[in-house]
Amino acid sequence: MKMESIVIPAMNDFASLYIEQKEPVKGFFHYDITENAVFEKRYKDVMERRFNREALTTCIANYLERFPTSVETKKSLEKLRHEQSTVVIGGQQAGLLTGPLYTIHKIISILKLAEQQEKNLGTPVVPVFWIAGEDHDFLEINHVYAETGQSMKKINFPTQSGLKQMASDIYYDKEELQKWVETIFMHFGERKHTKELIASILEASAHSRTITDFFSYLIMSLFKNYGLLVMDAADPNLRNLEKPFFSKMIDQASLITEKVLTQQKAIKDHGFSRMIDIHGQSANLFLYKGKERLLLDYDPETDRFTSEKSDLQINRKNLQEWLQREPATFSNNVVTRPLMQESLFPSLAFIAGPGEIAYWGELKQAFELWNMNMPPLVPRINITFLTSSIERDLNDLQLSLSDVIEKGTEKEKQGYFDTVTDREFYTILDGISQYLDERYQTIFERLNKNRGLLPLAQKNLAFHFKQIDFLKNKADQFMKEKHQYELEKYERIERHLRPNGSPQERIWNIYYYINDRGEEFIHQLMELPFEFDGKHKIVKI
Repeated sequence: MKMESIVIPAMNDFASLYIEQKEPVKGFFHYDITENAVFEKRYKDVMERRFNREALTTCIANYLERFPTSVETKKSLEKLRHEQSTVVIGGQQAGLLTGPLYTIHKIISILKLAEQQEKNLGTPVVPVFWIAGEDHDFLEINHVYAETGQSMKKINFPTQSGLKQMASDIYYDKEELQKWVETIFMHFGERKHTKELIASILEASAHSRTITDFFSYLIMSLFKNYGLLVMDAADPNLRNLEKPFFSKMIDQASLITEKVLTQQKAIKDHGFSRMIDIHGQSANLFLYKGKERLLLDYDPETDRFTSEKSDLQINRKNLQEWLQREPATFSNNVVTRPLMQESLFPSLAFIAGPGEIAYWGELKQAFELWNMNMPPLVPRINITFLTSSIERDLNDLQLSLSDVIEKGTEKEKQGYFDTVTDREFYTILDGISQYLDERYQTIFERLNKNRGLLPLAQKNLAFHFKQIDFLKNKADQFMKEKHQYELEKYERIERHLRPNGSPQERIWNIYYYINDRGEEFIHQLMELPFEFDGKHKIVKI
């Protein structure tokens, strides 16, 4: 396994300007990530604050009891208790079979930055993965893509009820999951490690009850030896620690929204679209009622919280009392989750994807309202896996790897097809079509006096056009079959490097590669010298 670095532009202009620390985007954040001493500066800022480390560590330790752990896990828990420690943190939804590759890339980024900064600072730095188990969009996480024939197919796990349930409250049928897993690996293909791998996944399923449990079990089984700590944002025990912060959010509902809207306006004035969907009465909190997650609004004139999706109406005092009785029924939205995360954890850095960078930029004034600085947002490492067979195809076709990753192969494939196709033949057919069209216009004019025949003439012309198109299609089909071997190279490259017009990391799943190479694949990845230099990493396997 080898690694190379290439330059690939970020997915959005906002993220590109952030990575380069250029104005105006630089001004939407509190730290300059290009400064050599940025983490020393952040460390001093974090040390001026106080955190309930003991309770937080106990909560995480209790959560991890259900999942595979190691000596390194215990060491990380002890580090977190240390008053001088910080964390590198990042999060993601609980995707099935760990979800798309970018979840794995994010975890690798968390582990690598924590390792590097612990050496640089000489203080404990703990890698933490914050699972967004409170998210309720099951359709975003209920599938895995697999290669089927000449395309990538989305293989869905059976959908749940129409209720907006948190992922951490979605229980699954283990027999259905086993069938789904076997279907996935049927498409991946049987390899040396397949049976053993399926057995380990089904063991994870047997020890889990919910979608989030299953996710946590798999993540810890893959990364337990690297000291990773995982925590479910929807864990009821964590909610008890969050009560004072939820209380503050209830009291400051209007102020938090006002700060976000003000920051959004400042960003919009510089020509950027807003990322967070928020309006003047957003309370930025969810309430779990009857197994459905309800987004709350707040009206300052009546001092009442309501929900569009139900008949809920409750004043602030009663909502505060509800919080004290049932904290597990409260959860954050995209605005308050970062505030909660930074209130609980002594964060040295937050590992972020391009979209996260954009929406965190809208939260600067909300953080300042809480007398906090946003942590340095470190862009997660972007990785593309390049197998030897795909690399051979690239070399055979003399394609640029960076161009394919960025744009796919469609243009080059069409260019090749044009060179092997008799273009004059198509020109002749187009000329015939044009000639027929011109001559039939004369026929149509003459038939205007006898309109009963006009529809028949129009139908006759359409028939000729259809036959010419049929001949073109047959010619295309013949040439594609004749040059199928070369054309399939273009298509295979695109499926692996730019599938469905998206980056590899958004479509492919880590278990495709583990199926081929075993769980040693993860350890080989972790041995690579990843650097946070803004460059795209090509991992040759």
